[in-house]
Amino acid sequence: MVRVPGGTFLMGGDDPDGHPEDGEGPVREVRLEPFLIDPACVTNAQFATFVKETGYVTEAEAIGWSFVFHPFATGGVMDATVPGAPWWAGVEGATWRSPEGPGSSIGARQNHPVVHVSWNDATAYATWAGKRLPTEAEWEMAARGGLERKRYPWGDELASKGRQRCNIWEGPFPSAPSKGTLPVKSFQPNGYGLYNVVGNVWEWTADWWGTTWEPYAENPAGPAEGAAKVIRGGSYMCHDSYCNRYRVAARTMNTPDSSTGHTGFRCAAIL
Repeated sequence: MVRVPGGTFLMGGDDPDGHPEDGEGPVREVRLEPFLIDPACVTNAQFATFVKETGYVTEAEAIGWSFVFHPFATGGVMDATVPGAPWWAGVEGATWRSPEGPGSSIGARQNHPVVHVSWNDATAYATWAGKRLPTEAEWEMAARGGLERKRYPWGDELASKGRQRCNIWEGPFPSAPSKGTLPVKSFQPNGYGLYNVVGNVWEWTADWWGTTWEPYAENPAGPAEGAAKVIRGGSYMCHDSYCNRYRVAARTMNTPDSSTGHTGFRCAAIL
């Protein structure tokens, strides 16, 4: 794991093309104790070891389906859709083992991030590994890699020096082809040694979602009815024309029992 030194940092953003309704701002000073965090997302190979040793069954496996980017689906497409996002399809048989549905596999993707894992699944893995999910503040401090008030983990330019720095959508969304996930260490790490901290897959955090930011993981009042967990970092499906949430300050959410083909996680731990 990577050691993040802790201390005070400026969290959040006020980007002109940001999403104020997501509670990205205001920019505020947050102080954290030093902590450890995985340099990369948990891979298919790592999750397979967990399942082999524990017999764990993910929520997608238990209910029999999960959400897949429609053009990727190999079969089993259901009527289940996401309002306002017709490119998502509920697919019977879509699980972490079969990310696109029946007949697909992770055979050649052992070092890709595991997907189709819910927040509950990620928490179970973290507990087994003697770790935990990072808080939202820990995730952002680690993602910034020691830089202050920058849009991305490497600076303010998306393609710094003309080099691709993350796995996001290329071309018109959603009509252009997509690569899907890439290996967890596909690009240069940030200043703290974290790989693919934006793009590739969304990452679960410990915190409950709120429309204005608060440290919800420590809120003794607990979550509101229908509450969701914060996810950070964006994914291979993010594009400037639709969802530019691959900025470090960006945030969104999903319910703890939800799973999709573009959400994974990395773990943290106390020093």
